[in-house]
Amino acid sequence: MKLTYLGHAAVIIEEGKFKGIIDPFISSNPIAKIDMNDLLDITHVFVTHGHSDHIGDTVEIAKQSGALVIANAEISAYLSKFNLKTHAMHIGGRTKFDFGTVKMTSAVHGSGISEGGNIICGGNPCGFLIEINGKKIYHAGDTGLTYDMKLIEDENVDVALLPIGGNYTMDIDDAIKAADFIKPKKVVPIHYNTFEIIKADPEEYRKKVRNSEVIILNIKESINI
Repeated sequence: MKLTYLGHAAVIIEEGKFKGIIDPFISSNPIAKIDMNDLLDITHVFVTHGHSDHIGDTVEIAKQSGALVIANAEISAYLSKFNLKTHAMHIGGRTKFDFGTVKMTSAVHGSGISEGGNIICGGNPCGFLIEINGKKIYHAGDTGLTYDMKLIEDENVDVALLPIGGNYTMDIDDAIKAADFIKPKKVVPIHYNTFEIIKADPEEYRKKVRNSEVIILNIKESINI
């Protein structure tokens, strides 16, 4: 299985015929270096919450590729007006798909969808625990530190994607505690340095995490899991 970092909280996971993208903030992302035409073969889109830097280019990608969008019930209902294929879940739900299993995990954040100067209810924010061929990836979404993360330790996570940028999410210190709670084999820091207000040093994070290997990915850099 291959994981590719696209900047901010956006990642691509590939395994066989499965090519999923999480939080596809691409066209308006100042640090993304991928062309939208490179995403025509996406099979699944995962959306952690309704903020524009996470729901991002979901509509365009799903329309062009025919991808199935996996999100909470409120976001799925909102996206239905664009005639997209959606699968609605909620916190704690675990579902089998043709590619593997997805569990929706809790996140402490907001989820309002901005449209025409109005805020539409985006339901509860979430993270995703995705298992494919025995390998597990945990994407925390935008979240503060919670003790609920301790429960994820039982999942034996291979790679955890944790925000470190602070202000809107965990900062480095709290993300260190999160890694200690979850105890993944590897941690990839995300959601930092896209904007000045979430500026953080991933090398500082790498030096301070004790029980997991921290892998800092450049934009469009990949790792095999």
